[in-house]
Amino acid sequence: MSLSRCVCAAAVPVCRSIARRLCAVKEPTRVTCSINSTATLKTQVRMYIVEERGSPYTPDYRVFFKDEGGPISPMHDIPLWADKAQRLVNMVVEVPRWTNAKMEISLGEALNPIKQDVKKGNLRFVNNVFPHRGYIWNYGALPQTWENPNHVDPDTGARGDNDPVDVIEIGERVASRGDVYPVKILGTLALIDEGETDWKLIAIDSRDPNAEKLNDVQDVETLFPGLLRATVEWFRLYKVPDGKPVNKFAFDGEAKNAEFAYKVVDEVHEFWKSLISGNVPDATDINKMNVSVSGSVDRAERSEAAAVLAKAPTLGQPAAIPQTVDKWHFLANL
Repeated sequence: MSLSRCVCAAAVPVCRSIARRLCAVKEPTRVTCSINSTATLKTQVRMYIVEERGSPYTPDYRVFFKDEGGPISPMHDIPLWADKAQRLVNMVVEVPRWTNAKMEISLGEALNPIKQDVKKGNLRFVNNVFPHRGYIWNYGALPQTWENPNHVDPDTGARGDNDPVDVIEIGERVASRGDVYPVKILGTLALIDEGETDWKLIAIDSRDPNAEKLNDVQDVETLFPGLLRATVEWFRLYKVPDGKPVNKFAFDGEAKNAEFAYKVVDEVHEFWKSLISGNVPDATDINKMNVSVSGSVDRAERSEAAAVLAKAPTLGQPAAIPQTVDKWHFLANL
């Protein structure tokens, strides 16, 4: 009996047609689509299958990505640009809004599946710092980007954090883990996390009802008053209940505009190009296996990628989430 579950990120006929074909699989899956233009239905559609393995909320849980040809890397094989002419980029959702499990693209594993972060042997769940509950936006990363730890940013004075660049997506839809969809970049915050530059791009789902009204960071404050202030507060305080200091920001916590943010996107994309082409010899902690990047020394055959997925454990029942995850933490004078 098939346990397939299919979700299309955009309800257009071509998506539904492709989804029906892709859902004829034996493993539990979810299908998302990335549309390369919001201006017309006559557009290229990229479809991705999300295949969960292992048991959620355990160390062996993984979310793999597939296209119509088989398994792929969400970091290396999903293109950055959904529609470069319209300046729309693809976002990979790691953490849906209102959830606490800290999921992230696994840099060190073949095909870079999403997994739950582990610190000191414990699975990570972000704290609820009053009045917030879990992540207050859909949170994820841009594919084909990398914040180079060898590069000291002249604006922040800190090195990159060795991850794909982060995105907070502020649209009205609560996404699902593994969703891939086009977003419009509106601005960016520059978090300094344990001495490293950790850009937090601010974006809106290009299909959101408010997307046409949002073009720059000042529009966010106009349409969503208080959200930028709450976002800065969230990042400042979320580690404090774990005994960590308050996080700092460059630019005194001011969100930089869309023009600045797109320069960050272009820069981290160039860093990724150097990484995937093998020009960063000390980046041995990042698995660069891919199936589509021309000129990459780590490009693999489709059969090799399929073998990686085949070795992963089958999907199991979710483990119980610790009751402490629901706790509200009250902090004063910070």
